[in-house]
Formats: sequence, C-alpha cells, structure tokens
Amino acid sequence: MSMDYDSLAAEYAQHRRIHPGVLKRLIEGGQLTFASRILDVGCGTGNYLVALEQTVGCEGWGIEPSAEMMTKAKANAASARIKEGRAECMDFPDGFFDLVLSVDVIHHVEDRPTHFQEAARVLKRGGFVCTTTDSEEIIRHREPLSTHFPETIEVELQRYPRILDLREMMTMAGFTGIREEVVEFRSTITDIQSYRDKAFSSLHLIDLEAFERGIQRLETDLRERGSVAWWSRYLILWGRKP
Repeated sequence: MSMDYDSLAAEYAQHRRIHPGVLKRLIEGGQLTFASRILDVGCGTGNYLVALEQTVGCEGWGIEPSAEMMTKAKANAASARIKEGRAECMDFPDGFFDLVLSVDVIHHVEDRPTHFQEAARVLKRGGFVCTTTDSEEIIRHREPLSTHFPETIEVELQRYPRILDLREMMTMAGFTGIREEVVEFRSTITDIQSYRDKAFSSLHLIDLEAFERGIQRLETDLRERGSVAWWSRYLILWGRKP
C-alpha cells in the first residue's frame, strides 16, 4: 500500500498542523534547549521543525524521501537543514544529535529495525529517540476518521506496526528506558475541506463509495449539529541511548 507523497504535498501543506500535545512532550521529554541538535525523520512539510525552532531555538535537521514534501519543508522551515533521505540510512556522523524524532512516519518505514539502529548511531550518549505513532486502540477510535470512514480502520491496522514490536526493535538497537505515553487533543471542526481533499493518506486507500459515504456523514453532522467532534490522539514511544 505505497503512497505517492509528491502528489499529496500540497494538501499536507495546506491542511496538516502540529499536535500541541506532541510538541509539548517533544520539548519536555527530549529535554530540548537552545543548544540541542534534533533530526526530524520524514519531516514532511516541516511543521514540527518550524514549531521547535520557534519555541526552543534548537538546531534542526530534517530528512524526507518525497521531493515535493522536501520543497515545501524548505520553504516552510527556512533555517532548518533539510535534505532527501530515508529513515534506514541517515547521512550524518555518529553521535551528532540529541533527539531523533518522527511523527506519524514509522508505518511508512520499510526496514524498521535498521531505522532504530541508525537512530542509535547518530544519537549522542544520553540522547533520545521519539517515535510518535498510533496504537490499535487509537486507530479504532479516531474521530472523525474512523467514526465516519470506518473502512479506514482495517487499512490502518495493516499499515501501522504493533507497539510491542516497536519496543522490541528499540531494545535490539540498544535503547534503554523505553516507555510510552498518550497525548490527546479534543475539539470540534466546522470545515471538512481537509477530508474532501483527502489530506489523510488512508482516505486514498479506501474505495470511492466508502469515501463518499464518509463525506456524506460529515456533511450530515455539520448540517444537523453545526460541528463535528474531533479527537486527535498519539502514542509517543521513547528510548534513550545509554
């Protein structure tokens, strides 16, 4: 179920935003300061690099395999150092970073054990790897993605790795102090254009009829209630290089 992210770059740049809970935990859990060096793996359009730079002032690097996403990221995060690259092969010196992070990326990584080995290599001693992803429980209860487009649930369960498997890969790569936490943000939305534009990759992986039914459900909720419940949660998995 590969995706052409070059074709999605414009929609991601327009609609995707940072999760405030994720940003807060990256700063606090990663113990970031002005002097920290961070690497955003699969940085997309650069939203988290911008937010971390503006909030903390740390030095940011990003790698991204999609040329169009990378172009958007360079325009968005002008002072960050962004280049083409993949999670399994990081073209950086040993012990260079204080934090290696990824947000909603690990399900795209083909060789996850190698990714964690590379993360351990480029981290300083005492540095952190932070993988922000979705658990099975989160996938099954997304609002409105799972509630209005239930066909996305099985699609996403096939794409996302189990948290237990990720923990085992991190242990094999040498990380210690492995822990997980969940952050959430509840709100409502009155604009469903991001769903019409399929700014969420799973909407490209269900058939047209299922997609149209979901849009109709969203439109009905807007018409009858004036808004749609929106519940964004992430599971954050931490490890430390001893």
